[in-house]
Amino acid sequence: MLDRTPINLLNKDNPPSGPQPSSPPHDEALLDAYSQAVTTVVDSVGPAVVRVEPQISGRTAGMGSGVFISPDGLLLTNSHVMQGSREAELVGHDGRPFQARMIGDDPDTDLALLRANGDRLPFATLGDSKRLRRGQIAIAIGNPLGFESTVTAGVVSALGRSLRAKSGRLIDDVIQTDAALNPGNSGGPLVATSGEVIGINTAVIMGAQGICFAVASNTASFVVTELIRHGRVRRASIGVAGQTVPLPRRVAYAAGSPFNSAVVIAAVEADSPATEAHLEPGDVILSLNGAPVGGIDDLIRLLNGDCIGQIMEVVVLRRGEMRSVPVTPVERKIAVARPK
Repeated sequence: MLDRTPINLLNKDNPPSGPQPSSPPHDEALLDAYSQAVTTVVDSVGPAVVRVEPQISGRTAGMGSGVFISPDGLLLTNSHVMQGSREAELVGHDGRPFQARMIGDDPDTDLALLRANGDRLPFATLGDSKRLRRGQIAIAIGNPLGFESTVTAGVVSALGRSLRAKSGRLIDDVIQTDAALNPGNSGGPLVATSGEVIGINTAVIMGAQGICFAVASNTASFVVTELIRHGRVRRASIGVAGQTVPLPRRVAYAAGSPFNSAVVIAAVEADSPATEAHLEPGDVILSLNGAPVGGIDDLIRLLNGDCIGQIMEVVVLRRGEMRSVPVTPVERKIAVARPK
């Protein structure tokens, strides 16, 4: 006969077989781990963050944040924080003052590099922003609205954003974060839990909540190298003014362009590479050195410092006919920022 005696599954003498699910961790333990990650970063990087007060004619003109990136006083902040001034007063987290002077300014990425007097200063390391992933913890340190040494934390919300600088040029590879930022945070670091700086905080969208931006650390590393080496970030120019226009689908197909737009030349500068290459107003630029051009921003991005002095192939549409024109870009002239 069938034995119908119930089996006690909780009997210690008759434990269930197979792997058992582990108990969920306590909320307190998760909070402690998160808190530990943030406080460790703040203890490590916080001393390297300073208040930046640009000095114009001996007077303080605004306020922002900055971060030391070397023990001998190299400091990164925003170009818009400096407002064209060449000197700044820095105030450390412990109230210690420093005097700093401008090494170089790059409004096109909204970054400025200063050097402060002093040595063996606390500093933070620029990390590799290409290794970032959406959702990882991001910690901002700065002086929002004048409240010194403020820490906010969130996550990396998105990568590879583009943001238009005050110069009109697009800043590529911008990090979007929901770590709370306010005026005064500008120029301060966005930091990963590894303690490495992954971005330089630059902007917020007014009226929105949790939409803030930082210039990626890899862009900052490039700009720092250029400013130390040349005192400026070199970019190329062919000497044209243009605008983005629609491109007929058949023309885009014939040119091998994925875009439904291109750049029409509105004017050509005298004695420029475009003049020497016999480019004309009305020519439609389809590609530069094999890279398709879908708009003004594409053309500006492609004309980087490596192009200077190099012969490049520009494919243009002129009176219904595609032509390949060689052009040799020169270094772009930059306007000198003047203190307001």
